[in-house]
Formats: sequence, structure tokens, C-alpha cells
Amino acid sequence: MIRTIAINEHNELVMNPSFAELAKMQWYWVDFNMPSKEEITVLDSVFHFHPLAIEDCVDRLQRPKLDYYENLSFLVIHALNEETLEAYEVDLFIGEHFLVTFHYEDLKELNYTWELFQQNKEGVHHTAVEVSYTIFDKIVDTFFPIIQRLEDRILTIENLHEMKKAHDSVIHQTFDVRKDLLTIRKTILPMRDLMYRILESKRFIIQEQKRAYFKDIYDHLLKLSEMIESNRELSSDIRDNYISLNSFRMNTIMKTLTVITTIFMPLTFLAGLYGMNFANMPELKWHYGYFIVLGVMIVLGLVMFLWFKYKGWFDDE
Repeated sequence: MIRTIAINEHNELVMNPSFAELAKMQWYWVDFNMPSKEEITVLDSVFHFHPLAIEDCVDRLQRPKLDYYENLSFLVIHALNEETLEAYEVDLFIGEHFLVTFHYEDLKELNYTWELFQQNKEGVHHTAVEVSYTIFDKIVDTFFPIIQRLEDRILTIENLHEMKKAHDSVIHQTFDVRKDLLTIRKTILPMRDLMYRILESKRFIIQEQKRAYFKDIYDHLLKLSEMIESNRELSSDIRDNYISLNSFRMNTIMKTLTVITTIFMPLTFLAGLYGMNFANMPELKWHYGYFIVLGVMIVLGLVMFLWFKYKGWFDDE
């Protein structure tokens, strides 16, 4: 679907003008929303955009970037699906008097900006850069709830860990969160670098009074980057603590088994010694031999147990 909105020479809002009428408009925005193959050809046949830019639109998924072609700037930015964290590409052709957006998914950020632009019935003095800023800002704003949701998951895992409920699901949840953070990081860091390049660019058309708005988006991306890194560090700490706790528990179990084995070693020796049943073993004929050996084994085991306890082998700390 191709939808068009424009401002005519009388500063009036015009909905869905024809492509032939666009040349007479003061400013226009054409949005390729989930375009068909026939509609994609309009990028070349009507707007005559550079073949490399059209190729970047068709062959997704491009890294966020900024390119310059004659009388326009070409932007590739990424939006995120809040549920699957899949990155969606949004391409923007920005000229002095026009904006063309191209995307294969129906994005609520674009729809919101479109409705916002459409609500002003008396006409507006929007520029391509201003509308591009709104699109960029709405996309970046959707990143915060995603990361905050991951933060809540990390805090839940941390609470389970502190309550000593560190079962197998904890490590699985931790790795799932780290995977999601890595997925988001692959989108946000390139977006941050792109915004920095836009701010430092001398060719990108930004009015000086509007630069502060783009700087605000850059600050948001910096904040998002810091949130991602801090959450990754926290998840790493949880993972390391879980591994350390499991190692400690395993050492405690091995220590307990070692103590039990050590106590039973001499008892097993005595039981094996008198279980050989040689004919010339005078102790076998003692009337109280069984009770004497049994008493020796009990005393020996108790002495060893008290000795190990005195040495602190049964202490948890």
C-alpha cells in the first residue's frame, strides 16, 4: 500500500494526491507500507531514486546507516517487535521538500506519526527532517518498555537466587535474558552510532534549532545502551553466583561423603578382616567376640565423628 499526504501552495493539507500533483506541492510525504512488487517499482519509475538505495530497501536487513545521494539523504533505521524482539527495517528518503518512507511491516510508530500529521487540518509547516525526527523518536521510545521488562525478569531471577531457590530454571532464565539483551544490543548500538553521525554530519539537513531534538534522541540511545550493559553485567553476576553456589554445594556434598567414607573405612576393614573365616582365627571362638568387635566399631566410629566435628568439617561456613 502506498499512502500520500502533502501540503499545497496554500498551506493546506491534501490527502492522497496523485504522483503527478506532487511536483506542485509545497511539501509531501509518501509512505510505502508493506508494498507489493509493483509498488516497489515506483521508487525508480516515479521518484528516480539511486539504484543502490532501492537495493537497500528491497534486500533487508541492512545495518542502520546514513548515505547521501545528490539532492537527498538516505536513512536506514530499525524498529523492534516488542514480543519477538525481531528487528524491522525502516528506510527514509529525505529531501528538502519531501519524505519517502519504506517498510515491509505495518509499524505503529509510523501509523502514529501519520495520524499526528493528519490531525492538523489547517496545514502545517512540517519539514521532512521534523517528521523523520518524530518517526525516529517514537521508534526509540518503544525500546524502553522492552528493556524495563527484561530488567524486571532479572530482578525476579535475582530474588529467587537470594532466597536460595537457585534451581535449574534460574540458569536457563538467566541465559534467556542475556540472549534477549544481546539481540536488543545489536539494534540499539548501531542506532546510537547512526544518530551520532547525523549530529556530526555537515550534509544532513538539520536546522540548528532542531538539532537539540536529535540530541535528545541520542541521549535516549545512550541511556538505553547503559541500561543494556548494566543488565548484562547483573545477569553475568547472577550466572557466576549461581555457578559458585552450585560449586559450593557440590563441595559440601563431597565433603560429607568423604567424612562418611572415612568413618566407615576402618569399620569396613574390621568387618572384612573377621569375615575371612580362616580356621585358625581364635577370636571367632570367643563367646563375647561379636559384641566386643561391635563395640570397638561403634566407639571407633563415634570418636572419628567427634574428631571431624571438632575440626569443623560439618560447618557450613
